[in-house]
Amino acid sequence: MSINDPIGDFLTRIRNGQSARKKFITSPSSKQREAIAAVLKDEGYIGEYSVTTEGQKKTINVTLKYFQGKPVIERLDRISKPSLRIYKGSDELPRVLAGLGVAIISTSQGMLSDRKARAAGQGGEVVCIVA
Repeated sequence: MSINDPIGDFLTRIRNGQSARKKFITSPSSKQREAIAAVLKDEGYIGEYSVTTEGQKKTINVTLKYFQGKPVIERLDRISKPSLRIYKGSDELPRVLAGLGVAIISTSQGMLSDRKARAAGQGGEVVCIVA
């Protein structure tokens, strides 16, 4: 089975895992998925993540985070899709929940949170928003 939107699949696995109260999720690994997991970890939305190799297949294992029995991630939405890419300049980057949430931006310097991209003066593709 081929996946048309691997980032959307990764975000959906995280959403479904948290709604099912799983401790961790696994997904096929890629550089983009690892970069998104790194941003989510830096911003405190997930616990740890690790990449394991089994033969030729690499998988990413993400430890989900909960606070008082509720998932830390309340909202995880894909913005830029394969059918409609959304690009913003550094001055047009979205502010999620007036700064309480995070937008993940794909820039020329890699995946960055909206705050770091704004501070670096980088614009790019708005991959997803997390709150």
